[in-house]
Amino acid sequence: MLIYKILLPAEWTEFEATGLFEGSPFDRSSGFVHCSSRQQVGATAVRVFEQEPALVVAALDTNLLGDAVRWEDAPDGGSFPHVYSALPLSAVAAVYRVAGASSVDTVLPED
Repeated sequence: MLIYKILLPAEWTEFEATGLFEGSPFDRSSGFVHCSSRQQVGATAVRVFEQEPALVVAALDTNLLGDAVRWEDAPDGGSFPHVYSALPLSAVAAVYRVAGASSVDTVLPED
């Protein structure tokens, strides 16, 4: 199964360079890396990254993340995948460069 992490281009560049993503400042303050299912990622992009002109969406293979992935209820409703570890580059199954949050659902393939 794939889950999705939305990154700013600079975060993706660092992730690629180091091979590990420890999370955004918001992720680190939450204690886990926030991710989304395919059905959630477009709405998440618009809600959180609406003002960003460019995004990178990394599709992550949950089989490679193992028990670090937990599906948990969010305060605003719904169950979201949270990753309780740094993301290894080896878990990235695909990368999508997106011109703005409103384009996420049109760029990513359907499940």
